[in-house]
Amino acid sequence: MAKTELLAGEIFKDARGQISSLNHFHFEGVKRMYVLHHPDTAVIRGWNGHQFERKWFYCMKGAFEVRLVEVDNWTAPSPTLTAACHHLTSDTSQLLCVPAGYANRIQALTPDSILMVLSDKTLEESAADSYRFDATLWETEK
Repeated sequence: MAKTELLAGEIFKDARGQISSLNHFHFEGVKRMYVLHHPDTAVIRGWNGHQFERKWFYCMKGAFEVRLVEVDNWTAPSPTLTAACHHLTSDTSQLLCVPAGYANRIQALTPDSILMVLSDKTLEESAADSYRFDATLWETEK
């Protein structure tokens, strides 16, 4: 199965302000975009997974912890799977690329954080391929 990837973007600053970019990312296959606003660091989204949907995560404001696990069985996943942990911040322009077959768990690390999510499926396609698991199911790799 495909592995996750973290793409480095660019940040340009001058007297006019800042531009954060992903000039090397091509939006081929992206069908929709949505933005998650997390006012509270105690809120946890997940685990939510998709067998066939690809996603991309980009922190627009603040900081997030995004945990990812490659699901081995969509109806009865193993509780011993280990999740990878990624920290995304608005101070670094990085895009987390997640292939199909993964579940994610998202938590803001700073109040009022904003995360942009891109998907290669329509809302209807995503809903038909949505799996939810308990937020405490998998441990994070050390």
